[in-house]
Amino acid sequence: MRHPEIDTWNGKARDPDLSVLDMEKWPGRTTLRAIMGWNGIKVWDKTVDAVALLAAYLEKTKDESCGQCTPCRLGTVQMAGLAKGLTQGRGKTEDLTRLKFLAVQISRTARCDIGRTLARPVLDLMESFSKDFEAAARGTKRVEEGQAYTSLVTAPCVAACPSHVDVPFYLENIRMDRWSEAMDKVREDCPMPGTIGRVCVRPCETRCRRGNLDEALAIKGLKRFLADREMEGKLTPKPLAPPKRPERVAIVGAGPAGLSCAYYLGRQGIKTTIFEAQEGPGGMAAYGIPSYRLPRSVIAHEAAGVEALGAVIRYNTRVGRDITLEDLAGQGYKAVFVGAGAPGPTRMNCKGEDQGYENFMPGVDFLARAARGEKPLNGDRVAVVGGGNVAMDCVRTARRLGFTDVNLIYRRTEAEMPADALEIKEAREEGVNFHMLMAPIEVQADADGKVSGLKCLRMELGEPDKSGRRRPVPIEGSEFVIACDAVIPAIGQACAVDQFLPQAVVSEWNTLVADKTTGQTQVPHIFGGGDCATGPDILIRALAAGKYGAKSIVRYLDTGDCTPGPEDLMEALTGNPALFETDPPLPYPGVTRREEASVLAPETRIQSFDEVEAGLSPAQARQEANRCLRCYRILVAAL
Repeated sequence: MRHPEIDTWNGKARDPDLSVLDMEKWPGRTTLRAIMGWNGIKVWDKTVDAVALLAAYLEKTKDESCGQCTPCRLGTVQMAGLAKGLTQGRGKTEDLTRLKFLAVQISRTARCDIGRTLARPVLDLMESFSKDFEAAARGTKRVEEGQAYTSLVTAPCVAACPSHVDVPFYLENIRMDRWSEAMDKVREDCPMPGTIGRVCVRPCETRCRRGNLDEALAIKGLKRFLADREMEGKLTPKPLAPPKRPERVAIVGAGPAGLSCAYYLGRQGIKTTIFEAQEGPGGMAAYGIPSYRLPRSVIAHEAAGVEALGAVIRYNTRVGRDITLEDLAGQGYKAVFVGAGAPGPTRMNCKGEDQGYENFMPGVDFLARAARGEKPLNGDRVAVVGGGNVAMDCVRTARRLGFTDVNLIYRRTEAEMPADALEIKEAREEGVNFHMLMAPIEVQADADGKVSGLKCLRMELGEPDKSGRRRPVPIEGSEFVIACDAVIPAIGQACAVDQFLPQAVVSEWNTLVADKTTGQTQVPHIFGGGDCATGPDILIRALAAGKYGAKSIVRYLDTGDCTPGPEDLMEALTGNPALFETDPPLPYPGVTRREEASVLAPETRIQSFDEVEAGLSPAQARQEANRCLRCYRILVAAL
């Protein structure tokens, strides 16, 4: 029987929020005939075999059931057996009633979401294709043989993470003190857990369903807990010994994207050479994030882990100056991954910034020199312009370097600031003065050419711009001057890949033009990702770009083709929050307290660059991991 296109996802037909599921968005790449998941079904191909799809879905559900509660452990086995019987001509009409009964009972009584999300897709599919199921139960319908399927296990937190780290799995292992197993799982998708566990902006925590009850899980802190235990020698990750391959890959930049790419290529047995312009690893993570947030020893440890998998890092080597892409090809490198970051400053476009005044310095340069132990600016009073994390790092670093009057100037209100809320809070605690709705119009200097003040204009908020934030509008005649000894613009970062890449793969903004899924450019052997492709972005997205770039490079070396597969499409689908809009009710009412690591007092921490935040103790980590609701979701697709 042929059916029209069926869409019951989220319980709504033709829901416009599900446009992400439209196959037209992936022309010429891959297609899915149907998907079945936690909130319903969507069928594009009119000839899909619904009975076989149900059997595949229930088999995956059975395999993923953790077995810690009886209804799901036993019920999914029974359901998978009944569905398999239908596909093999051994079904009975009463089996259909039994399948529906079990689906409802498991969803009502299971403790985690593997079971709790089972009823809707099963009932939707069996109702939408009722005649097919009845025919299969009578033995009058031949079930399609040889149909291919792919599946994905996700969760709201996993889907929110750009690298799709399996959060519930490693939290479950922390809860049971299986630290090594937890770390092995983390490193499948995050090669720098010590770094991410300190400075990630936590997109996973914003989607944590525990936050709908009380407080989101401390996912970042638990990742750091594992990394700290590893550095202390208290856990032993599984050794990796992949078979060695003959190909070599060159990587531009030893920042997060480049290190990540080298790590995952190393896991495949592919040797890499990383060409890094600085004298040490980490890129902006090392030279842009102060050590009170991210100690350099952590980055060194994680870079050493990449080298242990066969990477060679050549420091003080700038591609385009010391070596060219043509040189790399001549030396036998079969592919190049560009992870050059966005190391340059952007202009404020105000009078006086190009005059070479003493004590005027872009934020990225200020942080890089401070990271090398310098005090790059002098005086007591400093004005920092910007509202992002770089600006927060600049004001907090200035306090530690002895500036007593530290001022942050931002042209919108605090509600529009892109900086991490925790960074804003800690900057206030450390005595930073916040000046909202002000924009610089002139850097002023004395007769000796030293900065003496920053002339600003008051602003008011108008209509939203492309970013969704209300646009600042100048208030005429509101000029005033903030007296200061130094000015640090920290309003953004610029890319400079045009200095060494062919023009065909460089955008008008000097960013790398690469496929967002594969990282491949129009020059087939050149790949890239991270800040050099997106502009300044969060660190976990750079690590994800390196991971996916490595995956594509392996495909390219094996077949010459990087076409994304069905699993890539399914990961892309789950990145849309709309797919989680009608999640089932939360199972546990009540309130639990989130475990928080201790931090140095503000008056203590501004005296040095010692790390501000301590890690969680084993007891805290165990207790925090126990708060996880294990919100797994299963998605099965017919190909």
